Amino acid sequence: MAVKRDYYEVLGVSRSASIDDIKKAYRKLAMQFHPDRVEESKKKEAEEKFKEISEAYAVLSDPEKKRLYDQFGHEGIDSRFTTEDIFRNANFGDIFSNGFGSIFGDLFSDLGFDIFGTGGRRPHSSARQQRGRDLALDVEISLEQAFKGIEKEVSFSCNQVCPSCKGSGAAPGSKKIICPACKGSGVIYTSAGFIRLSQTCSSCGGEGKIITHPCPECGGRGFVRKRKKLTVKIPAGIKNGSSLRLRGEGENLGSGAGDLYVRVHIKKHSLFERDGDDIFSLQKIDLYTAVLGGRVEVSTLDGKVKMSIPEGTQPGAVFRLRGKGFPSLRRGTRGDQFVKVQVEIPKNLSSREKELFQQLSEIKNNPSFRERIKRAFR
Repeated sequence: MAVKRDYYEVLGVSRSASIDDIKKAYRKLAMQFHPDRVEESKKKEAEEKFKEISEAYAVLSDPEKKRLYDQFGHEGIDSRFTTEDIFRNANFGDIFSNGFGSIFGDLFSDLGFDIFGTGGRRPHSSARQQRGRDLALDVEISLEQAFKGIEKEVSFSCNQVCPSCKGSGAAPGSKKIICPACKGSGVIYTSAGFIRLSQTCSSCGGEGKIITHPCPECGGRGFVRKRKKLTVKIPAGIKNGSSLRLRGEGENLGSGAGDLYVRVHIKKHSLFERDGDDIFSLQKIDLYTAVLGGRVEVSTLDGKVKMSIPEGTQPGAVFRLRGKGFPSLRRGTRGDQFVKVQVEIPKNLSSREKELFQQLSEIKNNPSFRERIKRAFR
C-alpha cells in the first residue's frame, strides 16, 4: 500500500496556514492538475494528483479532521473515517463553481456518493452499521511505576455489539424487510421544477431496510451498554500526559470497532522531580561533611547509592549521578539525576562544640592566633 504524503506538503502550505491560505493553495493546484486541462497522456496521472490534493483539502479545511490529523497524523484520520466520511461536508462549492463540479463528481463516482449533492447516489446506514467511536480514559500511576513500567487494569462502560442479534437489531430468527417508503434505496427524492432534491428516508433512517421484530435484548438498536475490563501495558519511561492507543478496544457498533486512548497521569513525588528523562532531588548534609568532605547515602529510583561530597562543598551545590534518571522511550538510554545539597547548620551545641567553633572563629579572624597555633604544632 502506497504511503500517503503529508497533507500540508501536498498543498504546499505550512502547519500554521490559515483556512484562506489552504483554500488558495488548493484552488491553484486544482487548476493545475484538473484532468480536463492536461493532455490525454497525462490524464491518469492528473486524476490521481487531483484526488490527492482534494483529500488533503477536505481534511485541512475541516476543523475537527484537521485537529485529529495534527495530533495523530494519517492514522488519526484513516482509523476514524472512511473515504466517504473524509469528503463528507467538505465545501468545494465556491472553488468548483465554474464547471469543475461535474468532473470532480465523475472522478469519485466509484465511491458511491455525491460530493456536491447533484444527483449521485449516497448510501445511507443506520447507527448500527457505523464504525464505533474512539474512547478515552485517564489512569494515574506513581513516579516509580512510570520509571519501571507497569501493567494496569482499567474498566469502563461502552457500547458493544448486541450478542443476541449480532448487531442487526432484529430479533433472532427474524429478518429485516425492504423499506416500502424508499424501496430499499435509503433516500427519498422530491422534485421542485427542474431541480431534484434528495433526503434521507425517515422510515428506515437511510438504511433501506426496516425491522419488524426488534431484538428484545437491545430494543432494535443493535448494541448494548457493557462494562469492559482491559490490562494496559504502560512502558517504562512514559511521560506525564502521554496517550496509549489500543486498537479496536473502543466502541463497537457492528461495522468495525473504534480505538481506546489511555491518557497517563503521573502523581507528584515527595522526593523527586522529573524534567524529561532527568531527575532532580534534594539531599541534606551536615556542616562537618560539607567542610571536611565525605560520602553520603542518596535515594534514587534504583535504590540508595553512595555519593562523594568534596571538602568545602557550598550550600546549593549540585552533583550529577549519571544514568540514574528515567529510561528514554526513543533512544534506549537513561537520563541523569541531579542532586542539590542543603547544608544543615547544627543546633543546640554542647559547651565543648561551642568552644571548638569559637577556636575556629579565632583562627579564621585572628592572624596572630593562627601563628601561635602553627608554632605550637611545629
